[in-house]
Amino acid sequence: MAARRTRLHKHPRIDPQPIDKRISVTELVDRTFLAYNAARLREACQLFTRRMLDDDVTVGVSLTGALTPAGLGIAALIPLIEHGFIDWMTSTGANLYHDTHFGIGLSMHVGTPFADDVELREKGIVRIYDIFFDYEVLLETDAFFRTVIAAPEFQRPMGTAEFHYRIGKYILERERLLGQSRRSVLSTAHELGMPIYTSSPGDSSIGMNVAAMALQNNQLTFDVSRDVNETAAIVLGAKEARGKSAILIIGGGSPKNFVLQTEPQIQEVLGIAEKGHDYFVQITDARPDTGGLSGATPAEAVSWGKVDPDALPSTVVCYIDSTVALPILTAYAIANHKRRKPKRLYHRREALLATLTQRYQQTLKRKK
Repeated sequence: MAARRTRLHKHPRIDPQPIDKRISVTELVDRTFLAYNAARLREACQLFTRRMLDDDVTVGVSLTGALTPAGLGIAALIPLIEHGFIDWMTSTGANLYHDTHFGIGLSMHVGTPFADDVELREKGIVRIYDIFFDYEVLLETDAFFRTVIAAPEFQRPMGTAEFHYRIGKYILERERLLGQSRRSVLSTAHELGMPIYTSSPGDSSIGMNVAAMALQNNQLTFDVSRDVNETAAIVLGAKEARGKSAILIIGGGSPKNFVLQTEPQIQEVLGIAEKGHDYFVQITDARPDTGGLSGATPAEAVSWGKVDPDALPSTVVCYIDSTVALPILTAYAIANHKRRKPKRLYHRREALLATLTQRYQQTLKRKK
């Protein structure tokens, strides 16, 4: 018995305090999330708060799933950005499109997943699982984007970070006219200089409206190569400043790969010596054996060069619904870490890209 106790002495006993009305989010996570995916969520909260939010760490986030229409932009993402806990982001265009509804004063409503969709269609109501909103919300948001995209400043190719920054300015102006503040991730990112990328800019209602405007000879096009290089430059810049790079993956899809491919772009394609991201937290309900997490579990990502092999102890995959995990992670981080000064990476893009270009050219010279 004594020998068994010796073998287990490094492992805390499962002996939680009973939950009562006085318990805080921190106490709930630290004291009662002791096993299974609750334990992984505890580890994610602790890793994010205790290590990933160090001042010398640059935090990139990928965002998929219909999170902003559920209000998680306002509830979780905006507070994280305001606290300096997110430095750059890659999102689906759909999340940014639905985020815009809130910024321009349109409403989303609590619904039910058990509604008659034929009846909803007849009433002009659109359903996203258990979220309802009027069909006019889509038409008004489309009209907003088309009006803005017609402005002279959009009549040229640009990366999606610049596009979102400029769109954020117009949403911010609309928020001020409506007497509301920071209802939109895009307007908040504009104010705080946080770049937001979209890995598949044609795959959303924003891209659809840009395509429609192209039929009217609008000159806006998305420079996706610039996006690839800018995001790689952000990661390289963090490392060359003797800092670290952290990735928080919320969901999967194309944005997941886009934030992770920054390291293969640096190492494999550009030939610049690098080791991989230093911290990795993933919140997902996908599985690797079906291809849903292809190249994105921490160990598998090491084989691609996406994650530093020495950083594997600093990685967590939490198999849980992101609509549950993200609010808990946000509350835990805000309760346990002071605000960080925003890195305002949007305004440093040109300098970072120049450094990446210089390093690549040096690599090419060495190969000759």
